[in-house]
Formats: sequence, structure tokens, C-alpha cells
Amino acid sequence: MNAPAEIQTGIGASVRRKEDYRFVTGSGRYTDDIQLQGQTFAYFLRSPHAHANIVSIDKSAALAAPGVLAVLTGDDLAADKLGGVPCGWLITDVNGQPMKEPPHPALAHGKVRYVGDQVAVIIASTYLQAKEASERVDVQYDVLPAVVDASDAIKAGAPVLHDVAPDNRCYKWSIGDKAAVDAAFAGAHHVTRLELSNNRLIPNAMEPRAAIGHYSRGDDSYTLYVANQNPHVERLLLTAFVMGLPEHKMRVVAPDVGGGFGSKIFLYAEDVVVTWASKKVNRPVKWTAERSESFLTDAHGRDHATLAEMAVDANGKFLAMRVHTVANLGAYLSTFATSVPTILYATLLAGQYSTPQIYCEVDGVFTNTAPVDAYRGAGRPEAAYVVERLVSAVGREMKISDIDIRRRNFITQFPYQTPVALQYDVGDFNACLDGAVELADVAGFAARREESKKRGKLRGLGYSTYIEACGLAPSNIAGALGARAGLYEVGEVRVNPTGSITVFTGSHSHGQGHETTFAQIVGERLGVPIDQIDIVHGDTGRVPFGMGTYGSRSLAVGGSAIMKAVDKIVAKGKKIAAHLLEASAGDIEFKDGKFTIEGTDRSVPFSQVAFSAYVPHNYPLAELEPGLNETAFYDPTNFTYPAGAHICEVEVDPDTGVVEIAAMTAVDDFGNIINPMIVEGQVHGGLAQGIGQALMENCVYDKESGQLLSGSYLDYSMPRAEDLPSFKVGNRVTPCSHNPLGVKGCGEAGAIGSPPAVINAVIDALGPLGVTHIDMPATPHRVWSAIQSAKSSA
Repeated sequence: MNAPAEIQTGIGASVRRKEDYRFVTGSGRYTDDIQLQGQTFAYFLRSPHAHANIVSIDKSAALAAPGVLAVLTGDDLAADKLGGVPCGWLITDVNGQPMKEPPHPALAHGKVRYVGDQVAVIIASTYLQAKEASERVDVQYDVLPAVVDASDAIKAGAPVLHDVAPDNRCYKWSIGDKAAVDAAFAGAHHVTRLELSNNRLIPNAMEPRAAIGHYSRGDDSYTLYVANQNPHVERLLLTAFVMGLPEHKMRVVAPDVGGGFGSKIFLYAEDVVVTWASKKVNRPVKWTAERSESFLTDAHGRDHATLAEMAVDANGKFLAMRVHTVANLGAYLSTFATSVPTILYATLLAGQYSTPQIYCEVDGVFTNTAPVDAYRGAGRPEAAYVVERLVSAVGREMKISDIDIRRRNFITQFPYQTPVALQYDVGDFNACLDGAVELADVAGFAARREESKKRGKLRGLGYSTYIEACGLAPSNIAGALGARAGLYEVGEVRVNPTGSITVFTGSHSHGQGHETTFAQIVGERLGVPIDQIDIVHGDTGRVPFGMGTYGSRSLAVGGSAIMKAVDKIVAKGKKIAAHLLEASAGDIEFKDGKFTIEGTDRSVPFSQVAFSAYVPHNYPLAELEPGLNETAFYDPTNFTYPAGAHICEVEVDPDTGVVEIAAMTAVDDFGNIINPMIVEGQVHGGLAQGIGQALMENCVYDKESGQLLSGSYLDYSMPRAEDLPSFKVGNRVTPCSHNPLGVKGCGEAGAIGSPPAVINAVIDALGPLGVTHIDMPATPHRVWSAIQSAKSSA
């Protein structure tokens, strides 16, 4: 009988996630699971109007209600001189002026600006008491006209939300050489023009937002437990910009977090209020959102209206691209809202193509809707949608195939400087497209289309070859572009005396599998089993200052910081081993968990060196300090650039407009892959969200009243298992050239590449009927209407 094969647990192995056991057994600890002694409960009274002046607030009846400890309003916040909720990114407009940055009070002061705006907070002994007491708060409003569509908001005579922005523009921003682009268009053989809508989305993380503020009178400090993706940034914004506290007086703890998709990166008004209110009542104050509150107040995503044009020569080569986007920012500026339609969007408009000139202009606009901010992909899905819809339209109008129009314009030489600021370091776009074409069996599509036709169905094939930028960097460039924080990451590696390891990271895991992948890279380098490696994150009281998790930055930036700390561990370990082996440190090599004198078989294991570091009997303390604990910061020199090719195959019922995803193929280049199973899971999740946007998800406000019409799962359609096929996923590898792991990031790719592939497939299916355009989401009604319109035109 053969001995069982050794289970691989290092880099490249599909190791089962270490954290999953506690999640599947119900042992996870989320913010709502935390119960503090003397804990009270908060309920937020929210505005029923999209736009209104607050005439008066009478809270006397609510204060007399059973169990009520306090009813607090914007006047109370103002009396305590609390600052507003800040925006973390400053955008400079085309005239060199700073963006309009109106105040964002954590409780509305004088005026409400969207349905769901916080008007008052009721704090009581139980949540039910607080909620029932809210009905006794008498608020008198002077209702004002509202505007929810960004294009309408910048028209003459539109209702004005903020005095500092009388035209409702936060900024007008641009990138590229307009004169060169206009000249290229003037001499073009053909121009393709599209008007595109990128529909507004509601994040819908499984765990609603939650926060617990806890004030300690003993040392005049605060602790905030919160469902958040970057606790250090939350602490920085809360202390420096809102409460005016030294940071050591504020601890932010983000325990297990049940999904975020970007919506939990930000500092929210509720986080401010429960922290401040805990001192007012001298007891912990807890708030957990109801799902209806999540629909109303979680930062929404996307919501762009775009005019895009491509100029091409007679051979289908791209000459120039011209884009104008109106981006809906909502009623207030969320933490990173201003950067999403600018720095994270327009800089990706080159896509995978060698378009010589690109010019993009963006209007960031205030409306009477929930704030809009980063949602899975954050600007890059919007850019990929514009580019890939436009490229397929060019091919259709020029009678060039989807594959050929892309191959004619692919970037093939690297590094490549785009005309919109970014420089791609590596890539092989043809390899990804080749892999996707093979995996999707494009060669057999014609036969499948004929088979569908016999059944009265329409079959279409859609392509998307996307690129994204991950691990926003470097900090000095980001700062020059308006970032109000650094964008590095930290890693601390603490080797215990017995050789087990604790890793502290500023990255935050909320579904990505960091406890496994980070352990894999440390275990691979140090030769330590991953079950002896613990990963600690999410607590500003334990972890050095780091920037959290968003933008697919965790491995590329957070993992690189950890690797730098591990390298320091190895360097010190060599010095200790040299004393143990009576050799020169320069002669010591480290491999497979052993320190060895080069060219000999004399060695000591890592565990012995670790023990000696804490029991230093064998080396002089004058030369080496005891302990084996190292910290490193990593600030990337460039973004990483994941890329890929997605091919979607759909079947459409022309009688009902129902679109069925027959097949979805994704071949991506994420650089080196640490855990293939986790990467595939991330791609699957992203594809599901991208397909959801393309076919069903749509946040809708009533244009007259500003009421949210898609405020529950009855009206906001989410993808289910039956809506999705079994995905075909593959990968190609061009390692990132500038981080020690050679990784690029994978968490958002599925949601970036899939929406244009799906819509291009729908248009391809409907093309024989004369349909050349359809907006997301391609619902049955919208598809059926497009078919009827095309028939009428014919």
C-alpha cells in the first residue's frame, strides 16, 4: 500500500479556507453578535421626503416613552461642535479650482436631502422601545422640489441641494488632450457613437451595516465596533475630521464582516452618531440596520450617463476616443465618491487597446438620492462597459468580427503608456482571448445558433476583453491626485518562541480568505505549517496602521508588506543561526524551513532559531536583540493590471423577452495565483454580480417625489442560482513585475468583465431583428420592447 501523498499547503495550492469552519458552524462573531454590559439600542428616524427644510422637531413625547434614554438631533451635534462626515478624496476641476464640498452633518441640520437622511436618533433600553418611540417624534417639514436624475440636476431651473453648488455640480473634471482627439475625429474614416447608461446598484451585502459605540469614562476613550472594510481609515476620519480626538483615544474594531463589495469601506453617519451618543448616555449604544434601511442608506454604486465616441481608420484601427460622463454622486459626498468617476474610471478608458488619443470629461453631480460610492470594481466596471460596448459597436458597423476588431487594436508591447495617465507593466491579451475562445467553443456556436433558431429562439455571443487597475498606488502620486490618506499597507510578523507565528495585517478580510492565503505565503517562505500561523486583522488596538481592503489590493499590497516583514525575519534568523552553527552570517542560506551553512549539511531548523531568539544562550546580546518580531510597510510603485477575456452566450425568447445565460466563460490573468480555489470562487462571485447588473438589478427613484421605488427584494431583483449557468473559468499568467509575489488581484474582475459581455451577447442575438442597442438591465420587458420597436421601425 502506497503512503498517502503529502498535502501541499504553500503557494499555488487549493487549500481549504481556514476560516470557513467557524462560519459554517455559526461560530463567526459579527458586530451584531457583540453584547456589551449596559448596552442600549439606537433607532434612526429618517426623512420621508427627498428634499425639505426642517421647520421644527418636537421630541418631548418620545422622551417620555418607556425605556427612552435620549433623543438627539442635528442641533445637539452642532452644539457639541462635531464636524461633518468628510470626503477622503479631493478632486480639482478643469479650471484648477477645488471641488464643491458641502457639509454632511451626521444628523440632518436645517434640511434633509434624500429619503432616508438621518433626522434624529432615539436611544432606549431595547431596540423595540427605541423604534416605537420614534413614532412620537414630531417633525414638521417644508417640502421642496426634488431632482434624482443627474442629467436633470444640471439643467437650468433644477432644485438646488447645496448653497456651495448652485448648479448642483461638485466638479467638472477632464483628462487627455482634447485638441488632439478633436483633430483625430476630424480626419477619421468612421466614427461610432453610443449613448450608454450604467444603472444604479444597491450593494446588498448579506450582513447589514452595524455599529456599537462604547465610551469609557475611566480613561475618556471610545471603542467603535463596526462592520467595516478598513478600520484604520474609519478611525482616522472619525478622530481627525469629525470628533477632534487624538487617535489613541479611539479604538475601531471590525470583527467578522459578512460581505461588503465596497459598501463598507466608508465612514457612515450612523458610525459617528453611536460613538458620540455613547458618551451622551454614558452607556454603549448599538445600531444594526434593518434591510429596508440598507436599501435606503448604504452607499449605492454606478449611476452614469455617458456619451462615447470612437474614431477609426479604414482598416478598423482606433484613432481616438471621446467620452463625456455625467456621474450621480447622490445628496452628499461619501468617503471615496469623488474619485470613482474620475481617477478610477477615466484612467481605464484605454482598455486593452492602443488607442493613440483619449479625452474624457466628467460632471460630478449632486441629486436627492442616497450617496453613491465605490461598488465592486469602483469605476473600472463603468470604464470597461463603455470601452467594450463601443468596441463591439465599431466592429458591427465596420463589418469586422468581435475577435478581429480586438486583435487589430490590442496592445502587444509592454510596458505601455496609455494616453490617460496609466502605464501597464505586463500583459498578454491575445493569450487570454485565445483561451476564452477555445474554452467557450466559439467554433461550435454557429451550430448552436441554428439549433436555437429551430426552437424559435435567438442565440447570441458577446465579448469583453477588459483591464482593471488594482492596488491604488503609489501614495505620493495618489496624494497629488487628491487622496487624503496614504495607500501603503503594513504587515507585522511575530514569531513565537515555539516557532508558531502570528501575522498582523492592515488588510481586512470579509470573505476574501486572507486567513488562508496570507498563511500560505508565510508558510511557504518560512517552512511552517499553515495551521501554526494565525492572521490578525480588523482591530486598530492590535494592528499597526494600515489601509484596509478594497480595490483588489490585499495580496498585491498587504501580502507584499507581509513578505517584506518575513524577509526581515529571515535576515535576523540567519544571524542567530550563524552563532548557533559557529559560522559567518554571510554563509547561511535559508530554504525549506532550515538555516544551512552553504555547501554543507550542517543546519538548524527554523523552530530552533525561533526558540533561541527568545532564550538567547547562544548568541551575544550586544550584537542581536532578543525576539523575532518584524514590521514592514509596502507602498507600491504602480498599480497592478489584471486583465482577461469574457465570452457570454445567451438565448433569447423573442415572444417574452426572457434572456437565458446559456454559457459564461472567463479567462483571466491575475499574475501568480496563491490559492486557485479561492481565486475561482472570487471570479464566480464577481460574475454573478456582473450578470445581476446586466440582466436584473436596477435602483429606481420616482422622478417627482424622490421616493425609492426599488426599496425591497420585491422590487429589486437579485440573481439566484437558477439565473446562472455553470461558469467556465480559466487563467493565463504574466506575473506582475513590481511586487515580490508577482500577483495582480482578482476580487473584482468578474463584475468588471461580465456586464458588457452579457449585453453584447443580447445585442448579437437581437441583431437579425434590427436591434443595435439596449441598456442595462436587459429585463424581459426591456428586451421585448426593443424587439417590438425594431419591428415597428422595419
